[in-house]
Amino acid sequence: MEFMLDSANIEQIKDLNELITIDGVTTNPTILTKSGMQPEEALRKIAAILNKDQKLFAQVVKTDYEGIMEEARKLSAIRPENMYVKIPVTRDGLKAIKTCKEEGIHTLATAIYSASEGFLAAKNGADYLAPYTNRMCNYGDGVAEVIRLINMLKVNNMDSKVIAASFKNVDQVAALIENGIPAVTVPCDVVYQMIGHPATGVAVDEFSANWNKTYGRDSFFEE
Repeated sequence: MEFMLDSANIEQIKDLNELITIDGVTTNPTILTKSGMQPEEALRKIAAILNKDQKLFAQVVKTDYEGIMEEARKLSAIRPENMYVKIPVTRDGLKAIKTCKEEGIHTLATAIYSASEGFLAAKNGADYLAPYTNRMCNYGDGVAEVIRLINMLKVNNMDSKVIAASFKNVDQVAALIENGIPAVTVPCDVVYQMIGHPATGVAVDEFSANWNKTYGRDSFFEE
């Protein structure tokens, strides 16, 4: 199971990359606009944080087939390996995903709002499928629809990997992990919520207080 960060916040990516095991970083046009940098600079800085085995995802901005392919070719050349191009599952996007597969360009099909959209992108050769979990909840049960997509791929022996995106809370992430999601990409603020349960700090303080009261020190061994 892969765990990605959905962010272009350089400091938070650095911090979380040191703190937990992450498999890569995903970005999109909106995320990059919030970075305070030109998009190329932000991607270079993220790439500098990641090792060669961690994946980096960047999304095309042009929406016509020719434009998508032009940007896909350039984006895929940013790193020699583990560089993935995100392409929305529009008509032109689906066509581009099919061409990218033929050209050996790794892709992530994004802006997926239904299991059917995801299935068609998988048929066209997308490496990853990114259903927008939280946004899908506006149209029904987003978590259930993501699980439906996972099952569709499984029973048909398809290689595309679902990487659930668009999370607003820890429960959404946990529900999909519990149901065998192959990958998730999670905003840094939600990741910090996963790490920072307040009761953990309370328990540690209690351990420390009891130890200090009995032994008169804050370390296991006498110094």
